[in-house]
Amino acid sequence: MNQPANHNRRTFLKTVGMAGTGLALSRAALAESATLRAPKRKLGRHAEMVSSLGLGGFTLAEAKTIEDATRIAHAAIDHGVTFFDNAWEYHDGRGEEWMGKALAGKRDQVFLMTKVCTHLPGQQGKDKALAMLEQSLTRLKTDHLDLWQVHQIGSEAEADSIFMSGGVMEAIEQARQQGKIRYCGFTGHLDPKLHLRVLAHKYPFDTVQMPLSVFDAHANGFQKLVLPELLKQGIAPLAMKSLGGNGKSVKDGVVTAAEALRYTLSLPVTTLISGIDSLAWLKQNAGAAAAFQPYTSIEMAALEQRCADLKQYEPYRQWAYLDGDAQYRDMA
Repeated sequence: MNQPANHNRRTFLKTVGMAGTGLALSRAALAESATLRAPKRKLGRHAEMVSSLGLGGFTLAEAKTIEDATRIAHAAIDHGVTFFDNAWEYHDGRGEEWMGKALAGKRDQVFLMTKVCTHLPGQQGKDKALAMLEQSLTRLKTDHLDLWQVHQIGSEAEADSIFMSGGVMEAIEQARQQGKIRYCGFTGHLDPKLHLRVLAHKYPFDTVQMPLSVFDAHANGFQKLVLPELLKQGIAPLAMKSLGGNGKSVKDGVVTAAEALRYTLSLPVTTLISGIDSLAWLKQNAGAAAAFQPYTSIEMAALEQRCADLKQYEPYRQWAYLDGDAQYRDMA
């Protein structure tokens, strides 16, 4: 990873750490952060390079207005945050619609991802998936996606069904042949064993999105069970829920936002997708990514020990997932 170029970056990282405890960023730190850009990392086995920090579409659509969301999106690009996340179901389509409007004239500056939601009741199968794709393209105002992911594998039946005849994987193959998508992957947060069940098919996925945080470092976590398999298969790991899915870990003083971000970015991940609904959050997280220095193994172990056995900060393991419910927001 790139090392900070000067003392100012080290100073800013310290400032960001203070911000994670709830203190406001100073004007000087905000001004300094504007000169910093999130670095890029390799997309798994591909030569493609994408930003180490991603902008979450669910939380972006929770900005006060579409104008605010647009300002955040444009500022993200200026900060080098060019991986843009979304899903067909976010806020009943508003997530994609707002992002599409925000990217008007800037589509070619970002790596655009959204998700197909065939996990929803009555939305299974190839035809439903292709219909969702067309809606997503229309909302996002684009003719292609850089990445299309199967959203939220939540049961063994779902893990198996995506490969069945007439299933969503056939939609992915067709969309790729038509040039409507470049890469494909899948997501989930309930159980690492479901990820392993999908990965056992040895399908050449390009990405897999999953929770990766200091709270997930235990033996039954995605980090220990799934991450090694992704690296073995040359699949790009996309991290989410670095604060545990709702930010309570920071509010309770267990970790700072800076510690949580730095921990996840110290793992062999491609992109950490972060929920950002304000310019202050953007500048904090983008600044941390730009000034990133990996933790040493000793520092990683110490932070893991501090956060061990705190299952209350993995609430997503029990969620009956409904993306439209604001209680499931992820601020980082």
